[in-house]
Amino acid sequence: MIRAATAADLDAIMLIERRSFPTDAWSAELMAAELASPHGRYLVDVEPVDGSTGHGAAEVVVGYGGVRALRGSADGDIQTIALDAAHRGSGRGRALLRALLAEAAERGAREVFLEVRADNPVAQGLYLSEGFAEIGRRAGYYQPDDVDAVIMRLDLSAWTIQGPVPADAAARDGGTGAGSVDDPPGSALPDDGNPADVKGSDD
Repeated sequence: MIRAATAADLDAIMLIERRSFPTDAWSAELMAAELASPHGRYLVDVEPVDGSTGHGAAEVVVGYGGVRALRGSADGDIQTIALDAAHRGSGRGRALLRALLAEAAERGAREVFLEVRADNPVAQGLYLSEGFAEIGRRAGYYQPDDVDAVIMRLDLSAWTIQGPVPADAAARDGGTGAGSVDDPPGSALPDDGNPADVKGSDD
């Protein structure tokens, strides 16, 4: 189940963040500021703890994602998407991405940008299959790994009207790479103190 993230989710989010991005994970302070910011929306994917049912049942966070989209602004940025390794490849990353795009559209965005590591073809495949297109690169952007960032853009207005692009259709059009496009790696890396770039965790 996908729901809005709260400050109480910070520890669980940081556990996944550090496991997913051991060389360039965000700090807990930066993540806490993002969760509290009115300029974006963070979501978590949760599932109930074994044997826990009913209202107030215990749950565990298995993924998270964030989008920065100021109300009234024409564009937004996917900040981060990451899933616990045990839950990758099941389509949950795609569901998170679509939920974040819906949030951006609700805030009035007409296009959405992201940056993803060039060495993460699975994440790129997911974004391509949802209608994102590469528009440029930043050489050596991800440090200390010295990996390029692939800059991608989505026409959110068209995505909203047409609906999400079916993964199989994108594959027929050459949009996806090898591996599961339902769940690639993809999280964000701070850019001048403003985390607005997807580095790539596993959906």
